[in-house]
Amino acid sequence: MLHNLAIKSIEKAFRSAISKGLIREEDTLVMFHDLAFLKERILLLKSLFPPQTLHGVAMKANPLKKILEFLLPLRAGTEVASVGELKLALKTGYPPGMIVFDSPAKTWQDLEFALLTGVHINIDSLAELARVASLKEKIVSDSTLGIRINPQVGIGTIAESSVAGEYSKFGIPVKTKREELEAAFLTYPWLTGVHLHVGSQGCSMELLLNGIGVLYNFVTGINAKRKEMNHPPISIFDIGGGLPVSYRSDQVPVSMEKYAGEIADRFPSLFTSHFSLLTEFGRWVHVNAGWTVSRVEYVKRDPGINTLMIHAGADLFIRECMNPESWPHEYSIFDRSGNLKSGKDQNPYNLAGPLCFSGDILARNVVLPVVEEGDTLVIHDTGGYTIGMWSRYNSRQTPRVIGYEGDEFRILRERESFEELERFWE
Repeated sequence: MLHNLAIKSIEKAFRSAISKGLIREEDTLVMFHDLAFLKERILLLKSLFPPQTLHGVAMKANPLKKILEFLLPLRAGTEVASVGELKLALKTGYPPGMIVFDSPAKTWQDLEFALLTGVHINIDSLAELARVASLKEKIVSDSTLGIRINPQVGIGTIAESSVAGEYSKFGIPVKTKREELEAAFLTYPWLTGVHLHVGSQGCSMELLLNGIGVLYNFVTGINAKRKEMNHPPISIFDIGGGLPVSYRSDQVPVSMEKYAGEIADRFPSLFTSHFSLLTEFGRWVHVNAGWTVSRVEYVKRDPGINTLMIHAGADLFIRECMNPESWPHEYSIFDRSGNLKSGKDQNPYNLAGPLCFSGDILARNVVLPVVEEGDTLVIHDTGGYTIGMWSRYNSRQTPRVIGYEGDEFRILRERESFEELERFWE
């Protein structure tokens, strides 16, 4: 399948949305999700891993309830990172057996609720393990339980999205806490899972595979000892997510087909009935399925540089504004009728957001056609880690979000009203 949406398909969808009156005068910023593309991602993922695999799509990547509802019939589970996300998953209709609960800061109340609900829980620390053990003495629970282990295989090219270095705030480090980890798995028969997550964008496939290898070897050794003690084997193996995507149409990312094939070749028993695999892909599922449009409110022309004043900035693209080199989107310009503009302005453009601080610049020195006030800027590959990271700074209204399959459109989330905004601050 395509790794990025083609600009012609975006142009077609945008013009159709205009003709249907879906972009109103107040819709200065609108987000789009190609639901057919999203469905293809899930179906491909399911085809590449064993049937018993639970694909817990990371909710943090895109927590829109209608997106969650869309994924549910496809039998995609969800990975949640807070009790709020957990309750949203349950409210949406996800059965407990399709929910994976990760968080490094679960409270006593969070753990009790999760155990009573029966979701899978990945324990993040030895202190949390002690809490779970205490609660399990009082609570009858259907939850399966694993430990998040930091394989300490190194960091990728983006430090902020790498979590498997020698130090990480997440998980229990396998090198310095190996004895404690072994003792835990030999003490508690109900600990039947392991979990790792090497990182997200910027982590190579080889780094991800190295992380799986560390835990694979650990589990092999521990299972031999658990067998001697008549403990059930560790049978749940959560490989996390993290396979990078491409934010550029001319750069082909590592395919999920290759990644799944490498896992099967290097760790074949993971693809047998001895294990129940879990995955937590979020960026790979969502990012390339979405795009965002902003009206160009003003064009400032200065010697050598132009500045577009747009309605998308650090409120929607905080990572891009703070670290633009690591998050390079592609951009296109449409005219008022929704036609793609071509050509090249003699001066590049800075894409400046609407927030009141100087760092609110989405990208600098972007080569674009000549842009006029009232044109539309398209920001490609925005289906994940955008609306879920919305900032309340300057009290801007969240945008209308539209999903489409072919020529059929639906509102996934309405533009926030002033009354809703006011209630947030009450």
